Amino acid sequence: MSQAVAAPAPPAMGLFERWLTLWVALCIVAGILLGRLVPGLFQAIGAATVAEVNLPVAILVWLMIIPMLLKIDLGALGEVKAHWRGIAATVGINWLVKPFSMALLAWIFIATLFRPWLPADQIEGYIAGLILLAAAPCTAMVFVWSNLVEGEPHFTLSQVALNDVIMVVAFAPLVGLLLGLSAIIVPWDTLLLSVVLYIVVPVVVAQTWRAAMLRQGGKPALDAMLARLGPFSLVALLATLVILFGLQGEQIIAQPLVIALLAVPIILQVYFNAGLAYWLNRKLGVAWCVAGPSALIGASNFFELAVATAIALFGFQSGAALATVVGVLVEVPVMLSVVAIVRRTRGWYEAGAA
Repeated sequence: MSQAVAAPAPPAMGLFERWLTLWVALCIVAGILLGRLVPGLFQAIGAATVAEVNLPVAILVWLMIIPMLLKIDLGALGEVKAHWRGIAATVGINWLVKPFSMALLAWIFIATLFRPWLPADQIEGYIAGLILLAAAPCTAMVFVWSNLVEGEPHFTLSQVALNDVIMVVAFAPLVGLLLGLSAIIVPWDTLLLSVVLYIVVPVVVAQTWRAAMLRQGGKPALDAMLARLGPFSLVALLATLVILFGLQGEQIIAQPLVIALLAVPIILQVYFNAGLAYWLNRKLGVAWCVAGPSALIGASNFFELAVATAIALFGFQSGAALATVVGVLVEVPVMLSVVAIVRRTRGWYEAGAA
């Protein structure tokens, strides 16, 4: 009989998380203004690369991702069997449906319907960015979403731990497949390097650091460290966005409609995948406290990884980088609307699941 894994304390949505869309919008404005005032600084940051890796971005991404991964207890994988139906539904949506549905929506809207209003030389980049956005499930914010729908914490923890393990081996092949199907050249050496730098290294560092803190000070020491690191993670994300928009500013001023058009397939795929996961859990007779976080994990994206990989593969000034940032822009309001739908339909769900 395996020992039950302690679930994390339910997180509250702090000031930064609650107003993330506002901060992103302010970073867009700040980045564009600074890019016009001190263009040389941003060009120097964009050129600070070694082996196709931008060093300032690599540091910022580690500051974003490692604190999130510190929350994940890989020992929670022992809890997977306790919620196997919800786990199966979420894994299926995350890895077999969401990336492909996003690619399909990108082909329909970006490559076809919206093509006349988008810069022709960036179409492939926008599609690539949307694919990167959907290719990995969210790691950190899902704990907030799960708490808001009174989700079963052990399920959420075990599902996120499992997704992290799958991501190490599945992210690169999945991205390569979908980019290839979209006739986009795949720089495999850069893609694999991105997986090592932005997935493997942060997972190893975070789990080693987590184990050391638990040995030395137990869970109170870990919680204290997470509280101290939380602001660094969000500041690093916002700093990355300022740099990106400092380099993207001229293009955005020339094409302000682009952001709204890119948001359309992102929003549609969130509602589609959340609804599909929720419905599938209901058909499988899964408890509502598991189905809620399952729907939210199935719909949300690991946008920090997407932004970093898009910059590494295609550059700061690419359509791919811009498309991933639009995902950050719409994340909070769209996911909060999914939370509201899940909560309001609890009666309907439990009547059918029973």
